[in-house]
Amino acid sequence: MDYFVKTITGLVEQSAFSSLTYKNFIMIGIACFFLYLAIKKDYEPLLLIPIAFGMLLVNLFPGIMAEGTVDASGNSVPGGLLYYFYQGDALGIWPSLIFLGVGAMTDFGPLIANPQSFLLGAAAQLGIFIAYLGAIGLGFKDGAAAAISIIGGADGPTSIFLASKLAPEYMGPIAVAAYSYMSLVPIIQPPIMRLLTTEKERKIKMEQLRPVSKIEKILFPILVTIVVVLILPTTAPLVGMLMLGNLFRESGVVKQLTETSSNALMYIVVILLGTSVGATTSAEAFLTLTTLKIFALGIVAFIFGTAGGVLLGKLMCKLSGGKINPLIGSAGVSAVPMAARVSQKVGAEADPTNFLLMHAMGPNVAGVIGTAIAAGVFLSIFGV
Repeated sequence: MDYFVKTITGLVEQSAFSSLTYKNFIMIGIACFFLYLAIKKDYEPLLLIPIAFGMLLVNLFPGIMAEGTVDASGNSVPGGLLYYFYQGDALGIWPSLIFLGVGAMTDFGPLIANPQSFLLGAAAQLGIFIAYLGAIGLGFKDGAAAAISIIGGADGPTSIFLASKLAPEYMGPIAVAAYSYMSLVPIIQPPIMRLLTTEKERKIKMEQLRPVSKIEKILFPILVTIVVVLILPTTAPLVGMLMLGNLFRESGVVKQLTETSSNALMYIVVILLGTSVGATTSAEAFLTLTTLKIFALGIVAFIFGTAGGVLLGKLMCKLSGGKINPLIGSAGVSAVPMAARVSQKVGAEADPTNFLLMHAMGPNVAGVIGTAIAAGVFLSIFGV
């Protein structure tokens, strides 16, 4: 009987129930809610599912993120599985490889055909700098404020990359906020776009973009890399990988590399990045007032980013004599291609025959470059 009692007691002590607190169960509920949004509502499922599952795992078994140690006898004790996955986040490897895949999937033709799109992409970075000032006002240090503000760029990999360099202690909340708001772009942006534009402006039809030659598409990633990295060397990991992936695509001579970087490699990295980022959201780290502040700053950044792009679009509309639809400015946040689709959707609501998607893709991909540049500026200023 004593043996039976000891066995049962040992099993209970080894189970998760003996070590979990009510905060862990709250986080488990949050993880299940994110899984619901990803699966049922189709909100950014490729990253929200692994992030939510990583959140679920670490709050069921915190040891899965345990760091490797050395015991009293000098023997090495291995760390948890997701701790080793996390090293790719901490070293900036996974975000850079995500950018390689994004570059291999992205057509920069609309941006090359309409260079004005760079201005709209830049205007949409307004949210980043507003959120930075807000974070400073809420008591965050410069580096942490910079990492939080990048949420407004609607670019998850860049948010993770900068957080790993400037505020690793906030990586979990920053990543979850970034991808949560990215998935909510179709809900957040349209009311702002309608508020800042008239029905007449939303009905504006834009002229068809000029054809872009193959040589232009090949030279673009090379020249952008040279110019941007010369000015801001800290952008090399992100901008360099983005442009390398695009060069794979446009060169036409390395189809295997294009297919690998945009498919198999990218999806493998998404699993590693998503689960490890989710695993940084332990109850102790996530259920804090700081997390609420980060989420609040994130929505402020999104609102001002969208507004900045639309308002510059309105100005360009007037200066061009009504040839530019201001709605494409909202696509300057770098949620590719979701933000461009939102511009198309809102424009089509005003006039079903209006096709803005390709025009919106210009500011959209410009926003990707703009967010990476903003991250590089912060890293140059606050990095060590």
